[in-house]
Amino acid sequence: MEKLDLTKKYKPYYSAKTKPELIHVEEAHYLSITGKGDPSGILFAEKIQALYSTAYAVKFAYKDEGKDFVVAKLEGLWWFDEEKYKGLTITESSQKVPRSEWEYRLLIRMPEYVTEEQVRECIAATLEKKPLKFLDKVEFYKMKEGQCIQMLHVGPFANEPESLQKMQGLIEENTFKKNGLHHEIYLSDFRRTAPEKLKTILREPVA
Repeated sequence: MEKLDLTKKYKPYYSAKTKPELIHVEEAHYLSITGKGDPSGILFAEKIQALYSTAYAVKFAYKDEGKDFVVAKLEGLWWFDEEKYKGLTITESSQKVPRSEWEYRLLIRMPEYVTEEQVRECIAATLEKKPLKFLDKVEFYKMKEGQCIQMLHVGPFANEPESLQKMQGLIEENTFKKNGLHHEIYLSDFRRTAPEKLKTILREPVA
């Protein structure tokens, strides 16, 4: 049985250059879980675990039906209270908003044939076998970002403002306006990769 690899099927979605570029992102659907707080904390790690546990439950359910796939890369949408922190650019927000104040939606993209009903069934079955924390908070989620500015960031997360500044330059040059949430795709496993070798796609929906 041949495995479906979403990173190959949707190569433009999982690819970026080391300089800012304008792209168009199609609608896709995902497994998702939301939260708030420092991504280096245990709560964040537990939510990642719940998300991956669901992803593998869905994978094995479809494998039994002859539709196997590779579990895709982890992604995250990030935002903060814009009333509390007014008028910040994407670069300023990454530096001035405390990590404890950031809210997030973690994502793992699913094949097109995965249904919301099947996801709910997999979560229920997994909960019966292993009552993992936050598993009941995982949900099926659809998203269509459309036009975006993106860039490949290589190096530690702490250095992202350098890449975001370059993206901000292209946004201002084209007088674009923000049109969605800051989006990151983690091409590297940040739990096992040295910070200087991390590769992360940074994406900003614009209009």
